[in-house]
Amino acid sequence: MDASSSPPLTAQSTAVELAGITKRFPGVVANHDIHLSVRKGTVHALVGENGAGKSTLMKILYGMQKPDEGTIAVDGEQVSFSSPADAITRGIGMVHQHFMLADNLTVLENVVLGSEKLYGIGGGARKKIKEISDRYGLNVRPDVLVESLGVAERQRVEILKVLFRGARTLILDEPTAVLVPQEVDALFDNLRELKSEGLAVIFISHKLGEVLSVADEITVIRRGTTVGTAVPAETTPRQLAEMMVGSELPTPETAESTVTDKPVIEVEGLTAYAEGGASLGELAEPTGAGLVTEAKAETAAAVRRVLDDVTFTIHAGEVMGIAGVEGNGQTELIDALIGLKHADAGSVSFLGEEITGWPTRKRREQGIGYIPEDRHRHGLLLESPLWENRILGHVTERPNAKGFWLDIKGAQEDTRRIVEEYDVRTPGIDVTAASLSGGNQQKLIVGREMSHKPRFLIAAHPTRGVDVGAQAAIWDQIREARREGLAVLLISADLDELIGLSDTLRVIYNGRLVADADPATVTPEELGSAMTGAASGHLEHVAESAAPEDEAR
Repeated sequence: MDASSSPPLTAQSTAVELAGITKRFPGVVANHDIHLSVRKGTVHALVGENGAGKSTLMKILYGMQKPDEGTIAVDGEQVSFSSPADAITRGIGMVHQHFMLADNLTVLENVVLGSEKLYGIGGGARKKIKEISDRYGLNVRPDVLVESLGVAERQRVEILKVLFRGARTLILDEPTAVLVPQEVDALFDNLRELKSEGLAVIFISHKLGEVLSVADEITVIRRGTTVGTAVPAETTPRQLAEMMVGSELPTPETAESTVTDKPVIEVEGLTAYAEGGASLGELAEPTGAGLVTEAKAETAAAVRRVLDDVTFTIHAGEVMGIAGVEGNGQTELIDALIGLKHADAGSVSFLGEEITGWPTRKRREQGIGYIPEDRHRHGLLLESPLWENRILGHVTERPNAKGFWLDIKGAQEDTRRIVEEYDVRTPGIDVTAASLSGGNQQKLIVGREMSHKPRFLIAAHPTRGVDVGAQAAIWDQIREARREGLAVLLISADLDELIGLSDTLRVIYNGRLVADADPATVTPEELGSAMTGAASGHLEHVAESAAPEDEAR
């Protein structure tokens, strides 16, 4: 598994070549003497632990940062980029993990935005979009609003957008992070079409099984430098992971059930309407004991329910996983449980006490932990130091507080403990959260929440963007806390994670819990089918609840 096993590279066959790339930041060497050669007509995977230097390297290739040392060559010619515009001009395109699309614009408008000079904004642009879409099997609809698209469709729009600008080398950052198995298969078909046309794809992912299935070559980065190149046919996910971490990985233990009969969180009939939508109660006539007229019932039926009569119980020592394509009510459910928003109907009880009206702070103080799905919006203050981020959500609790006073020294000392215990790669606790890689930001959040020994943990995508070593460590932390009686609601786009960690597994679709699955027997493919609304053999489907108009009448 080294570079000598790869086909020889020539100036004619090489799409991009980075040689001796070094990039330093205050207190950190992000990249040191990195070498990367990507051939035309191939998918070249780039893997490494969080903080290994992958993101910095790709920012350099895309012109977002300049290297301190080293050279970049495109099509055999040495280049120097001062901005992404320079990289785009030389045929380098990047699809970021967090999509850069305007929801209130159509697909065509998003694709053309900033590139109007290429093909105009009318017929010429439409013709080019159709040509690219057909050529690479992207199946993009130019006239629909982006806000109406699913995650997989948005990703195809992003790919089309960079192809529209003439990209011949595509950088894809964690492209399968939020896709179900069927969508991953479709994406890989798209990538095969791209490489069959001679394009090069740089594929960044922590999902090593997917890397091995789609890549032609794999470059491994560890601690900021390249440690070798692997050929997929000659390696396994475990061998690849050990190259990444530099040591053997422990063999996972078989987990025994820890589920008790003590309810911790009880949710009953939780219902919420889309932002701005009226509830049935609000539509009722002021007279007639709250009767709803037929006309108003039809209006209510048209109001979309983002949560539809959601009911479940999680017991001490139980992990309940919820599988679903993003946008099917997971965010609204999390918001209702942590108190960021209140549902239109239903109740939430915690340890036998109804908490439906409690504010977020009280829920946190009473023992509800929260790993948010969007770590930048709800988990961190990006421009604040790590020790201040350790305080977030726990400002009244030890070691962050002594009585009514903030205990800065205590918070700083505990931040150092979290950094060491959770292997947060950082030069110190005084650097900003923004200076950490996404995976290290996530490890800091997980360490913060687990440090307060919660009774109930809302874990939304707890290992998204985290490398295999850190993923295993986070799983172990959750399992250990579960053995001590922690109840967990686990929401994840990683179906292997859901199946491997959950004691009970539910499927959410259009705001409704539609099926139960046995983690011991269900496959990712069956789970993926249920998530898209299709029936599956090993899943027990929940009875359909009454339609809104039936309830109204």
